[in-house]
Amino acid sequence: MPELPAPAYPDDVRARLETDAREIIARYPDSRSALLPLLHLVQSEEGHVTRTGMRFCADVLGLTTAEVTAVATFYTMYRRKPSGDYQVGVCTNTLCAVMGGDAIFEELQEHLGVGNGETTGDGKVTLEHIECNAACDYAPVVMVNWEFFDNQTPASAKRLVDDLRAGRPVSPTRGAPLCTFKETARILAGFPDARDGAVEAGGSAGHASLVGLKLAKGETAPARVVHPRGAAPEDEAPHDPSPTEHLSSHDAPRDTSASDPANPAGPVAKEGE
Repeated sequence: MPELPAPAYPDDVRARLETDAREIIARYPDSRSALLPLLHLVQSEEGHVTRTGMRFCADVLGLTTAEVTAVATFYTMYRRKPSGDYQVGVCTNTLCAVMGGDAIFEELQEHLGVGNGETTGDGKVTLEHIECNAACDYAPVVMVNWEFFDNQTPASAKRLVDDLRAGRPVSPTRGAPLCTFKETARILAGFPDARDGAVEAGGSAGHASLVGLKLAKGETAPARVVHPRGAAPEDEAPHDPSPTEHLSSHDAPRDTSASDPANPAGPVAKEGE
């Protein structure tokens, strides 16, 4: 059977959303460009993007519902079914996985009694695996409503979700204070975070993320090769190697074609051989 048209929002809800939608659309020279933040706006209303929400976006932008659906189903930040107050995403991409992300995800599934993309019975936590949280230098990483919880373990992750379900205060490792998924969606729609100190607490990149930049700026000790075992001068005091130092004599620079005439670069056979 053909699917019936999506129901409309109640009049008071639609009037409120239209006011917000006009503010969002006014930011763009082409109204169609406002679709992404508008999808976050309707997600902030019900906690996921409903057929009613997609119909609303289509109406205010002059698009078809098919065009809106194509966008809403492409991006994973738009939820297509009811979800919890807290979206707990466990990175299971390569580095986080080998550092313990797979174990964290498996134990959280058992601990919460839910599978990937499912929500606990109290409606508090939706668990999902994420391909990458873009925070490999803090692996393994868990995100809650897109806020970082770095260097996690199965035990710390289980304490985290228990605190969320119990309503106890939870603070991200870095970034703004935690809020509900609906509140997060409204912020992503482009509306200010009105909570006291939330913007100031947003901060910037963490220390581990900036090591490469500091190396590039020469802000660390100069690089040097560590002596092979037993070969260091007797009067040289032991030291802690800097991030730029080779930690093993096996990591010393090798001869290359640029420095070793006996091994020139490029093919050595004549053409046709």
